Amino acid sequence: MGWFEERAGLDGTVAVITGGAGGLGEAIVNDLVANGVRPAVIDLDSTAADALRRTLAERGIDALVQHGDVRDADVLSSLFEAVDQRWGRLDTLVNIVGGTFRSPFVDTAAKGWDAIVRTNLSHVLQACSLAVPRMQAGGRGGSIVNLTTIEAHRAAPGFAVYSAAKAAVEQFARTLAVEVAPDGIRVNNVAPDFVPTPNLARFGAGDPAMTTPAGARIAIPMGRAGHVSDISNSVVFLASGLSSFITGTTLHPDGGTLASSGWFNWPQTGWANYAPSRMLDQSAGAESAAEQ
Repeated sequence: MGWFEERAGLDGTVAVITGGAGGLGEAIVNDLVANGVRPAVIDLDSTAADALRRTLAERGIDALVQHGDVRDADVLSSLFEAVDQRWGRLDTLVNIVGGTFRSPFVDTAAKGWDAIVRTNLSHVLQACSLAVPRMQAGGRGGSIVNLTTIEAHRAAPGFAVYSAAKAAVEQFARTLAVEVAPDGIRVNNVAPDFVPTPNLARFGAGDPAMTTPAGARIAIPMGRAGHVSDISNSVVFLASGLSSFITGTTLHPDGGTLASSGWFNWPQTGWANYAPSRMLDQSAGAESAAEQ
């Protein structure tokens, strides 16, 4: 056993992963499995769930993969009950499920607000309420990791309720972390920025230009879009014993965008928190030509 494996202590543990069949979730599941974790996955995408189930079975991985909606409390409870029956332990919970739509706040209504809160906050509360007593009963501690977003830490025009719900997840995690720390249970968050996935495109978030070298250099200090492995690396770290003294905090695998907070690396100009005059002149010229 190598240094990482010995200190990580993940081999033989059990993790529940909500929304773990595609995109970020699939990467997280695969990296946990690579470290000996037995996963219990639930996902709303039946095609992705079936594909993951087949892949894990072909690899001989001891796993549970279910199709279901974590916003349904009964469905979520049944997953945890299946974990009890299959393995009789729970060491890690990873809450990935989330989503939104883009709209000015004044154009939204209560039905949309409720949908966003249920998709991004309510199921996290429910999953934690199911996980914590099991971790306490096991007496081995545990780790809860919530996927949030950079938008929980900055203004997000067009995503007001989404950013509020994600910020609520962060604050919930801080408070829960303190409550369960005496039990050896840690609660942390991972807040990515732009990581191209099929779901990101479906939600209408992010600009394809961000995947180009020029676009990424302007908006992301490290000069590239995120990779799913950047996020799964953080989750594996927080799930493992390498983070055994870390709780109530948030990791930001975002290439430095939170740190830059509105400063952009403009071509031929360098860092500025405003658009260079030459770009404004070009924009004005384009608008004038379009009007003619």
